[in-house]
Amino acid sequence: MTSLIDSFGREITYIRVSVTDKCDLRCDYCSPAKGVHPNGKYTEYLTAEEISRICSAFVRLGVKRIRFTGGEPLLRKDLTEIVSMINQDNDNLDLSLSTNATRLERYAKPLYQAGIRRLNISLDTLNADEFNRITRGGNLNKVLTGIYQAKKIGFDPIKINTVMMRGVNDDQMENLIDWSAKYGLELRFIEIMPIGKSGIDSMNKHIPMQEMLERVEKHLGEKLIPSISRQGGGPAKYYRTEKKHLGIGVISAVSQHFCATCNRVRLTSRGTLALCLGQEHSIDLRQPIRDGISDNELEAMIVKSMELKPERHFFNENRKNIEFRQMVSLGG
Repeated sequence: MTSLIDSFGREITYIRVSVTDKCDLRCDYCSPAKGVHPNGKYTEYLTAEEISRICSAFVRLGVKRIRFTGGEPLLRKDLTEIVSMINQDNDNLDLSLSTNATRLERYAKPLYQAGIRRLNISLDTLNADEFNRITRGGNLNKVLTGIYQAKKIGFDPIKINTVMMRGVNDDQMENLIDWSAKYGLELRFIEIMPIGKSGIDSMNKHIPMQEMLERVEKHLGEKLIPSISRQGGGPAKYYRTEKKHLGIGVISAVSQHFCATCNRVRLTSRGTLALCLGQEHSIDLRQPIRDGISDNELEAMIVKSMELKPERHFFNENRKNIEFRQMVSLGG
C-alpha cells in the first residue's frame, strides 16, 4: 500500500470530509451574520458516489481515519448512505462525525448502523439564553437531547468541543467540566482561530491554552497530567487528573501550533482538497473526476498534491490571504 507523505516527511492518515457547507446555526465566530448559507447550485456539490470514490482513493493511499463534517453534516439527506458506501467498501476504517447535534436525536441510530462510532459535538455553553445568542437562534434543548440519545445508543467516545471566548462563554468553563464528568463525555476546549472574517473579527476574545489549563486546575483542585487520547489522531493535547480520573483536551492552534505532527487534509463539499486549514494551498478534484479520470489518475493527483502541503500555518502573518475562507465551508 502506498503511503501519503508530504514534503516534510509527515504521513497523512486522516481526512476530514465536508459533505455540505450549509448550517442551521450561525455561530458568530464561524459564520457571518447575513448570508450564512453559502450560495451554490446543486451540481456544484460532490455527489455521494464522488465522495465515496475520493475517500476510497485516500484509503488505498493509507488513510485510516475519515471524519464527516460540514457546515452541519446532518443537513445532508444522504449522509447515512455516504457513510454506508464508504464503510462497506473499505475495511477497518475509523469513521467519525462532527455535528452541532441539533438533529442528532433523529439521526443517531441510523448513523450508528451505518458505521459511525465516534462523535465530536460543538457546544459552547450550557446556558440556554447564551447558547441562543452565540448561535444566533439555536435551541440548547435540542442539542442536549441529541447528546443524551447518542450516549444511550452507544457512541463512544462523545467529545464536546467548546470554543472558549473571553467575555462570551468563559463563565461556563466550570459548568461544562462538571457536566461532562457527570455524563461521561470528553471535554475539549478550543482556542478561537482567525479563519474567515468572522473568526478574525472574534480574535479579541481569544483565550490561550495555558490560561484555560490554569482555570481547569483551579476548579478541580489538582494538577493536570499530560495524557494520550484513547482514540482520534487529531490535534488536541490531552490531560488527566490523578484523583478525579477526569480527562480534558485542549486544541491550541494559535498559541501553540501543532503543525509539525499534522496528519490531515480536508475535502470540501464542492470537491476542493484543502491541504492546510490556515493556508490557501489546495487543488480541485471535482472537475477531473467529472472529466473522467481513472482511479489510478485520481490517486496520482492526490499523491502529487502532497507537495503543496505547507510546513505550517501562519495565522497572524497570513490573515489577508485566509480572510476569504470561512470555517463553515472548510469543516474545521
